[in-house]
Amino acid sequence: METQEKKTATPYDLDGRPPLKIAIPLGLQHVLAMFVGNLTPLLIITGACGIEAGGALQVALLQNAMLIAGIVTLVQIFTIGPIGGKLPIVMGTSSGFIGVCQSVSAVMGNSIGGYGAIMAACFIGGLFETILGSFLKPLRKFFPSVVTGTVVLSIGLSLIAVGINSFGGGSSAHDYGSMENLFVGLVVLIVIIALKHGTKGFTSFSSILIGIIVGYILVSIMALILPTTFTYVDDAGATVEATKSWVLNWDKVAQASWFAIPKLMPVKWVFDPRAIVPVCIMFIVTAVETVGDISGITEGGLGREATDRELSGGVMCDGLGSSLASLFGVLPNTSFSQNVGLIAMNKVVNRFSIATGGIFLIACGLFPKLAAVISIMPQSVLGGAAVMMFSSIVVSGIQLITKWPVTPRNVTIVSVALGLGYGIGSNSAVLAQLPSSISLIFGGSGIVPAALIAIILNIVLPKEAEAQAK
Repeated sequence: METQEKKTATPYDLDGRPPLKIAIPLGLQHVLAMFVGNLTPLLIITGACGIEAGGALQVALLQNAMLIAGIVTLVQIFTIGPIGGKLPIVMGTSSGFIGVCQSVSAVMGNSIGGYGAIMAACFIGGLFETILGSFLKPLRKFFPSVVTGTVVLSIGLSLIAVGINSFGGGSSAHDYGSMENLFVGLVVLIVIIALKHGTKGFTSFSSILIGIIVGYILVSIMALILPTTFTYVDDAGATVEATKSWVLNWDKVAQASWFAIPKLMPVKWVFDPRAIVPVCIMFIVTAVETVGDISGITEGGLGREATDRELSGGVMCDGLGSSLASLFGVLPNTSFSQNVGLIAMNKVVNRFSIATGGIFLIACGLFPKLAAVISIMPQSVLGGAAVMMFSSIVVSGIQLITKWPVTPRNVTIVSVALGLGYGIGSNSAVLAQLPSSISLIFGGSGIVPAALIAIILNIVLPKEAEAQAK
């Protein structure tokens, strides 16, 4: 009977095993959605710590990042004891730690020793979050749907700018916003919408993957009929020739090795309280964000609230996965909001299907040439999918907030959390005159201050007013 259930499972079933020909493309969609974001934080922080770009150490760390993301994803999906939410959650290197890690690097002299201090702090911080997750049940009362919905909404709002930046070709590209980039992003988006709502079955729930494949094919054709280079004037006033950002760099694939063994402890650790304290504070914030991500998945994909077990296991996996990541020289691993948006959009929640993406990430960590094929994806191709996926997170947040009556009390919580909290985080210049520790924690992302304000208001505002309104 169990075997029959597994054979007949659909991608919309949480448990069971759909056919591999369906499961693998669905898992690959999730890898494509998070691949660039999984590696970007490492590129930024290794650069800040003076680690040579493209050098052997940086390459090894990037390889480890893919391996760890795959392993922790599988633990999150299938669980080990109490560790893991048993939900279709994709894990990856957290961009939320970029600000605090850059600060630690500056304090430690922007050296490789600073990176070692970050790794030691992340190991301790991960254990701290694991303990916090084990006590999450009695803390659940502080996270009603109005709070988690506000956090999910903030996550979606923070990612919309990321999506539109990719849509234009990547804000760091010198041809950012070019007609070619906008055309590529628009075509990918139109293909996804057409398949999602104009077809049924495999082409419908695999619309993201097919859209990205169409993007690869489109830019390959464009490279044959359009100029692939352009000139621009740099800051020094010199005229520079560069390759357009939508052009596929197949040389990178050719140069990648076929197989490589990941390295354990590639950087010597340095235990320093100047790194440990701020990193541990950031892990508290990460736990709140993970609660929001899990709530977004259960609400957007399953149409229900997350259980205590799912929240506790998910946060504990965040923490333990981050400690494991530090052993391989990788920044903390947390639930990826990009993939929450993908689930909210296509409603594919099957754990086995998402797990194939985790296995693919592990393969990318062991076979660099495979990873290189994905890493050359033009930002405009990714952006065509991202603008829709990230906006779906906003919708999930709204659904959570409106799950219960929209009382004056709830309106105040959401309004102040978004207006003041998210506003401060997304415009961190307003914190410039405050102590650096405050701007470090609350600047750069509206998620943290919005979550904090929502939690505080939910505690201090009298619930009697809400009851009367009902």
